[in-house]
Parts: sequence; structure tokens; C-alpha cells
Amino acid sequence: MVGVSTAERAGGAGQRGERADRMPKQDRSRATRQRLLEAAVACLAEHGWAGSTVAVVAMRAGVSRGAAQHHFPTREDLFTAAVEYVAEERSQALRALFPQGPRGAGADRRAVVAALVDLYTGPLFRAALHLWVAASDEEQLRPRVTELEARVGRETHRIAVELLGADESRPGVRETVQGLLDMARGLGLANLLTDDGQRRERVVAQWAALLEETLT
Repeated sequence: MVGVSTAERAGGAGQRGERADRMPKQDRSRATRQRLLEAAVACLAEHGWAGSTVAVVAMRAGVSRGAAQHHFPTREDLFTAAVEYVAEERSQALRALFPQGPRGAGADRRAVVAALVDLYTGPLFRAALHLWVAASDEEQLRPRVTELEARVGRETHRIAVELLGADESRPGVRETVQGLLDMARGLGLANLLTDDGQRRERVVAQWAALLEETLT
């Protein structure tokens, strides 16, 4: 770098460093928010509402309590956002399993039923269940959870209809799809205490057969 002083080089490097610091700031903020959301769901699934405080979540996420409250001013903000975030992630993952859409290659109804049931047997469902129980006692939490559950339920229903290739203009089809989701939720509850995998497989096979008959 002939003709450029050390100070000038240092100044240029400093300016580039400042630009680099400014550019990823939003990315760092998004990453922090995501860690908090994932930590909140994990805490809720493992410890329930009573054991899941903002401080516990912040520690698990590796951030300060102040940073957590910067993103989520209240405990209710944090946990409703966390369950919604993971629900959206799961919905995207479910769609990704069947990229060709309804009745595409490999998207047989048994595979779709199994994938929908899987939504209710993981940590998201366990976390959501703790949130529902808490909302039954916490008045300030109840309207948030009610609204969240309605939105998540509508989205899951839309995905199920799409992937199953269901025509809801036909009598009884909407109720059949909703019955499938209600059944999946029941299987999720049964799986909370014991591994219900074998019975679940038989139920999935039977529901897939019933859907094939009803929807075809």
C-alpha cells in the first residue's frame, strides 16, 4: 500500500469495522430473539409454566435478563411468541415434507396422517399444553393463548386440507379433517406419560384407510 500512511490504513480499517458492526446488528438481534424463543419452548416443555421464568429462559439462551426483556417486555409476551414461533416452524417443516403439494409423489394419505400426528407428539405440543393449563388460571394470559390457539388451529387445518387433497365443499369432509386433528391431539396427550408409538401406528393406519374411503 505505497503512499498510504499507517494512520490512514488504520482509519480505513476502522471505518470498515464500524460498517461491519452496523450491518450484522439486526442479524444478531434476530439470532438472540430466536434463541430466546427456542429456550422458552424448551423450558416450558421441561418445567411447565411455574418453573419457566424470564430469568430461567434468559440463562438457557445465554443472554442477560435485560436483553430478554428488551425483546419481550413481559413473560406472557415471551411464551406466547415462543409457542407461535415453533408452531410456524413446524408448519413449514410439514409443508416441506410434501413439496409437490396435495397427493403428490410420496404424499399418500397415510404419510400425511402420520406427519400430522407427529405435530402433537413433540416438545411443541407439550409446551403448548403447559401454556393452555396456565391460561386457564391466568386471566391476563388467557386471551392471548385463546387467540394463538385459534390461529394455529386454522393454519393446521388448512395444511391438512391441502395435503390430503380434501374437498370441503362435500358434506362431512370438513368435520372428518377436524376429527383427524382432534384425534391427533388425543394421541399427543396419551404420549405424554408413556411411549404410545405402537398403538399410534395402528390408529394412523386405520384413520388413513377411513380418509381414503371418505375423501376419494
